[in-house]
Amino acid sequence: MKHQLANAVTAAALTLAFSTSVSAETVLRASHQFPGGQGDVRDEMVQLMAKSVEEADVDLRIQVYPGQSLFKAKEQWAALVRGRLDMTALPLDYASGRHPEFSATLMPGLVRSHDRAQRLNDSEFMDMIKEVINEAGARVLADAWLAGGFASNMRCITSPDTVDGQTMRAAGPAFDEMLATAGASIASMPSSEIYTAMQTGVLDGANTSSGSFVSYRIYEQVTCLTAPGENALWFMYEPILISEQSWSRLNEAQQQALTEAGQKAEEYFANEAEALDQKLVEVFKENGVEVVTMSPENYQAWLDIAQQSSYKTFAENVPDGQALIDAALAVE
Repeated sequence: MKHQLANAVTAAALTLAFSTSVSAETVLRASHQFPGGQGDVRDEMVQLMAKSVEEADVDLRIQVYPGQSLFKAKEQWAALVRGRLDMTALPLDYASGRHPEFSATLMPGLVRSHDRAQRLNDSEFMDMIKEVINEAGARVLADAWLAGGFASNMRCITSPDTVDGQTMRAAGPAFDEMLATAGASIASMPSSEIYTAMQTGVLDGANTSSGSFVSYRIYEQVTCLTAPGENALWFMYEPILISEQSWSRLNEAQQQALTEAGQKAEEYFANEAEALDQKLVEVFKENGVEVVTMSPENYQAWLDIAQQSSYKTFAENVPDGQALIDAALAVE
């Protein structure tokens, strides 16, 4: 009887110890809108962070919810800053309705190349953007700028007059205004809805990132792609973010592990960025889509329209709007 009692006490102690160790682990829920496990670079960045944090062995785990399985694309920012969501990989301009400064991260022609995007990450411009992010209740763990282009099932989009009469999706207010000024009609939606909108005739064309064009199989719905090329009008900032409330609950070792994981994810993305554009061209050509690029003359024509519409509106109506534009343009 004593032996049985001793065994029972030992078993109970082991159970308690196991429960305590399990309950001590902190789980961060990471949400994003992109397909999971299919090679999308943004999903891979988050998965890489999850693996890195697990290997750090600091009682921290990242549970990834891809494909809008936890929150819809445009619900993520509000959930993040309110502490209902721990982490997200988010196209930042999706939150420009709450913070209009974020439209600077999808301003036509403001980035132009991957090399310049890397230089922007360490600039006064990004310091200003990250200050808004921090004050709202979040912080950046990894930077990512994705190039993008145009696609249409009506005609190739090159010069501004080629969008006249087309219903377009562009991802943010600055591009919306530029396209509307050139004669397009605008339908706003996250990139995850482009395929269905084109399939049902709601859209004739769209702007989105190279990664999303491939991940969402837009090549099945269009006849012509304007690839980023050397004159990429479309660049979007899509960082990995953490809620400040979630960050503050982590201990120092966990914060360090997460910071290092974010750096690994950022370096991984930097090595993949240009390859995304090449993959875009290859996949669309393989599926019978005509692929063109924008000439320097067409790029400048678009930029002229943007400066008289999007840039002007942003400078006049957004707090520190002109200062943000100037800071970005100051980066060589």
